[in-house]
Amino acid sequence: AKVIVAAGFMQATALTKAAAEFTDVKFVFVDRDSAVTTEDGTALKNVLGICFQEEQCGYLAGYAVVKEGFTKLGFTGGGGGDNPACCRYGYGFVQGASAAAAEMGVKVEMNYSWLYGSSFQASNELQTMAAGWYQNGTEVIFACGGSMFQSVAAAASAEDAKVIGVDVDQSFESDTVITSAMKGIGQAAETALKAAESDDTWNAFIGDGATTITLGAKDNAVGLPTATWSLNGWTVAEYEQMLADIVAGKVVIDGSDVPEPASTDNVTVNIVK
Repeated sequence: AKVIVAAGFMQATALTKAAAEFTDVKFVFVDRDSAVTTEDGTALKNVLGICFQEEQCGYLAGYAVVKEGFTKLGFTGGGGGDNPACCRYGYGFVQGASAAAAEMGVKVEMNYSWLYGSSFQASNELQTMAAGWYQNGTEVIFACGGSMFQSVAAAASAEDAKVIGVDVDQSFESDTVITSAMKGIGQAAETALKAAESDDTWNAFIGDGATTITLGAKDNAVGLPTATWSLNGWTVAEYEQMLADIVAGKVVIDGSDVPEPASTDNVTVNIVK
């Protein structure tokens, strides 16, 4: 193989070992927040790390559901609060919900938890927690953590509630999905493969190899799914205008890795531990 694409941080150990051995092969590491280095800290120039501005699509999802009329929200994330991408998704979600709530003059309550998500897997414990949230008034939960979606969707289905999907359009997996906070994993791979067509384009794209390439709204690499749009309180045209405003810098979103966001003037964040 001339180029190998690996998606997902859990492949880091295997990819680093392979890249160090096969230095004439180009490796693309999608969802990597830091450079891939050898044991002595040297960045591997044959590895291109790509990450995303998840805070942007998290913001859009939070804004969308509040505009839809939901004021009792939930966020359950993977990685136990130590995964930067999930932290950005969640923090963006809070910011978007707060912006929409401020515009509409409403107050939002949000349960926020990393419980039962360290392995990104579905579990009875997670489903029980989500069901409890729904039974106590939560209307929609952002399921941010791979297979965790299955537990939250099962709880939502039983309680006639809603779910926000993550990474890809998950509406095809459950009719409980109202929208999904998506990042362009395919777009990232396509961008990297074009860069890998020659050593010159690769080196120009990867630079010194010590930093990752970050893709966001400006690269058409984050957003909400418009092909399966089911929202009534916010139109596709309004969404596309906000996406343009994010690109133009008119809407500013904090992309910090914040595991436990503070409450805002319009969103009360209840950290569940």
